[in-house]
Amino acid sequence: MPTMWLSDSQKIGVAFCSGGGLFLIGGVVLFFDRAMLAMGNILFLIGLTIIIGPQKTLLFFARKQKIKGTLAFFAGLALILLRWPLIGFCVELYGIMVLFGDFLGTIASFATNLPIVGPYIGMIVERTGLGRRNAELPV
Repeated sequence: MPTMWLSDSQKIGVAFCSGGGLFLIGGVVLFFDRAMLAMGNILFLIGLTIIIGPQKTLLFFARKQKIKGTLAFFAGLALILLRWPLIGFCVELYGIMVLFGDFLGTIASFATNLPIVGPYIGMIVERTGLGRRNAELPV
């Protein structure tokens, strides 16, 4: 089996991000459990920092075009910690969409290549139009 192109520390960062995603999903399933949502956010931020590095993480969140998303993400995290999990999660979800919305096409194209569920995801991607986001680009 070929090895991944990630370094060992980046693989650990992917594990942290995956754990953060699972905690976020678990927090939503358990009716917006504040502790699980907070743990998911912290694990996600730690994982992102390990994957791309601390300096690039700060630059990513400090970009002028993404300042609304950054403020919404951290305001949502603060609301979750201040015992307003439903409102905080909604605000945070808006921030995530602004911050990571550019990556949805890449994630969708990766998901269509998965072995068993890929064709089904591909049908959903075609219906929603996520795959055609930059179809007019020549490269």
